[in-house]
Amino acid sequence: MAMQERIREDDAGVILFDAAVSPQVDADWFEPEAWRARGALRQQSGGRGGVAIIDTPAGECVLRHYRRGGLVARLMGDRYLWKGADFTRCFREFRLLGAIAALGLPGPQVVACRYRRTGLFYTADLITRRIADARTLAQCLADGSLDGELAERVGALVARFHRAGIWHADLNAHNVLVTAEQIYLIDFDRGRQRPPAQAWQQANLLRLRRSLVKLGAAAQGEGRFEEQLWKPLVYRYERTLRA
Repeated sequence: MAMQERIREDDAGVILFDAAVSPQVDADWFEPEAWRARGALRQQSGGRGGVAIIDTPAGECVLRHYRRGGLVARLMGDRYLWKGADFTRCFREFRLLGAIAALGLPGPQVVACRYRRTGLFYTADLITRRIADARTLAQCLADGSLDGELAERVGALVARFHRAGIWHADLNAHNVLVTAEQIYLIDFDRGRQRPPAQAWQQANLLRLRRSLVKLGAAAQGEGRFEEQLWKPLVYRYERTLRA
């Protein structure tokens, strides 16, 4: 189904939504307390992401409030410098997810996003459809289900995105979701489409490797990790990239 972009503006901010997914999206969609009052707030967590699981007319969704990380968060918190609507984090991620869907790649289905501008700054939120019955690759590693076969599937997944020129700004084991039928990449904040090139593709792949090692994938030895997980992943990555 082709995306149908619509924009709605009111005192609460500017909303960009896909009318093909939900023909009506208002400001309350971006307020966890509004969902709580309806008994439709399924789960909420704080931290950097500010994520809530909500039961909407478009199905179960993930509401994410954009927050900064690192030292700059102490100064800016959840505020970003205004450079125009098309340059907001939420509009860019919304449209990138639309492009990913149009390419037939497995990412989250985007529903809506909103920015709220105050002077030189803005805050932002994004709503996507929740991917049901999914575990992160980090969870698969922790419970021992990350084996050579799954590693190969992950390599093929990353290659498909890279072949299409999709750069993920934070490719790590928490942003790979695994279901019984499919593997997905999620969280495309700051991601973009760019001409395929070995330099950024390899840097992206090595970022995933560092994430796996940091989470303990090499705890039983670097050589074992290399042979049982990383080589299968890279083997399938390279074959898929050339296909």
